[in-house]
Amino acid sequence: MTTSTTGTGDVDPAVREELARLRDSIDNIDAAVVHMLAERFKCTQQVGHLKARHQLPPADPAREARQIARLRSLAESAKLDPAFAEKFLNFIIAEVIRHHERIADDALGASPVTGG
Repeated sequence: MTTSTTGTGDVDPAVREELARLRDSIDNIDAAVVHMLAERFKCTQQVGHLKARHQLPPADPAREARQIARLRSLAESAKLDPAFAEKFLNFIIAEVIRHHERIADDALGASPVTGG
């Protein structure tokens, strides 16, 4: 499809329709990504509470390295830039560790009598 370059700068209606269709798909994908991230963070919050209860460290560098390698491989298979996938996962990991540190700090400050 090509654009029509009339004097008014109008875009061919077929191009506009295709653009709208693609943007609708992008919007749906963005919504799915947000919902998947929310579910992921619900799970990592549970991990943080479990680690805090058992005085485990907030970070697990060996697991993080395995996850990065795994995600890079998945990205390559999906034809996604592995460096981008790694940056994205590193951002998520940093946020998870921050949450785990906060959960651990909160657990240390909890009263043993009240449990909270």
